[in-house]
Amino acid sequence: MLSAKSLFQEIVDNDESFALFCSIAAGGESQGGWENARIAALVPDTERGLAPKITRHGADEDKHGRIFNALMKKRGLRPVPVPPETDYTMLLERRGIGLAHDRLRRDEPLTVQDVLVYLAHSRVTEQRASEQMDLLRKHFADHPDLGRAVRMISADEDNHLAYCHEELLRLARAGHGSAIQRALRECALAEIRVHRDVSLAVMARMGRILGWSRPKAALLAAGIHAVYAYERLGGWRRMVSLRMPERRNALGGPPSPEPEFA
Repeated sequence: MLSAKSLFQEIVDNDESFALFCSIAAGGESQGGWENARIAALVPDTERGLAPKITRHGADEDKHGRIFNALMKKRGLRPVPVPPETDYTMLLERRGIGLAHDRLRRDEPLTVQDVLVYLAHSRVTEQRASEQMDLLRKHFADHPDLGRAVRMISADEDNHLAYCHEELLRLARAGHGSAIQRALRECALAEIRVHRDVSLAVMARMGRILGWSRPKAALLAAGIHAVYAYERLGGWRRMVSLRMPERRNALGGPPSPEPEFA
C-alpha cells in the first residue's frame, strides 16, 4: 500500500536516497541560518528588540543543518550536491519572495517594510515546515535513528511558526496590517508553486534512485498536482491567517541543545 510512511521508509532504507534527502534538507536549513543571522545584524533600530529572536531562529536552522549532516555521518554517508531544481530556498528567492541575498550581503540597515517581508516569508515557509515535520513525527517519532531528530526539529518549527504569528500581529496592531496581508498573500501563492515544482523534482530523483515503476511515479506526481490544486483553490489561505499562539515568546530563550548521534 502506498502511504506517506511507506514512501519515506523506502527513502530512509536506501543509502543513496537518504543521502539526497538529508543533503537537500541540510542545505535549506543552513541557508536559513545564514539569512536569519544577516537579518538580525541589519534589523533597524526601531525593531532591535527582534534581533535576539531572529538570531535564535537562525541558530535553530543551523542546528537542524548539523543534525541532518550528523544523520548521514552516522551511516557513513557523505553529503551530495543538491540539484538546482530541488533547492526550495533558491527557487523562492528567484521568484522575489523574501529578502534577496544581494540585499542581505550589503551592510545597510533594513527598513520596517523589509522586516515585514521577512516575517511574512517566514510565516508561510514555517507553516510548510511545521506541517511536514508533524507528518514525520507522526510516523517516525519512535524510530531508533531518526526519532530524536524528528521530535526536536518538529518542536523548533512549531516555535518558529508561533513566533511569526506573534510578531506579525504586533506589527499589524502598529498599523501595518494591510502591508502584512499583501506580503503574506504574495508569498503564499508563490510558495505553493515552488513547493509543487520542488516536490515533483525530488520525487523524480528518488524514483530514479529507487527504481519506481512508471505507474507508481505517475501516481505520486498526480498526488503532488492534486495537493497544488487544493492549495491554489483555497488551501493557501491557511498560510496567511494570523492568530495569537498558545505559546508566547517562543523564541525568547537559547536554542535547545542538539542530540548526539554516536
